[in-house]
Amino acid sequence: MTGLVVCAVVLAVAGAFGAVRALRDGRLRVRGKDGAVLLSAEDLGTELGARATLVQFSTAFCQPCRATRRVLAEVAGMVDGVAHVEIDAEAALDLVRRLEVLRTPTVLVLDADGRVVRRAAGQPRRVDVIAALGEAVGAPAS
Repeated sequence: MTGLVVCAVVLAVAGAFGAVRALRDGRLRVRGKDGAVLLSAEDLGTELGARATLVQFSTAFCQPCRATRRVLAEVAGMVDGVAHVEIDAEAALDLVRRLEVLRTPTVLVLDADGRVVRRAAGQPRRVDVIAALGEAVGAPAS
C-alpha cells in the first residue's frame, strides 16, 4: 500500500511540474536585470537591426529551435529594420554564461541600441514575438 501512495505522490508532483512548465515555456517576459544588458554587433558577430534585433540561441540537436528559427525569420521579414540572428550556444559559451542562457531555444528581443527588452526560454508563439517586437520598436532610442 505504501508503494501505491508513493507512486501517486510522484505522479502528482510530476504532473504539477509539467503543467507549470507548459504555462511558462516560450513566454516572452522581462527579468529584473535584462533591461541593463546591452549587446553589441561584436557580441553577436553581426550588425544589429536598425530598429530591433531578434536573437536566438540554438543547439544542433534542438528540435524546437528549428520551429523558432522559422517564426523569428518570418516576423523579422514582416518589419523593416528588424534583424534575426541565430547563435550556436555551444560555440558562444562566454556569451551564454554572461546572459544566463540555461536552455535552447532562448530568444532575446533587443531594441535598436541592443538593450534586452524581452526574453523567452522555449519556443515562443508568433503573436508574442510580434507584441515584444512592437515594444522594442516603440521604445525610445537613447
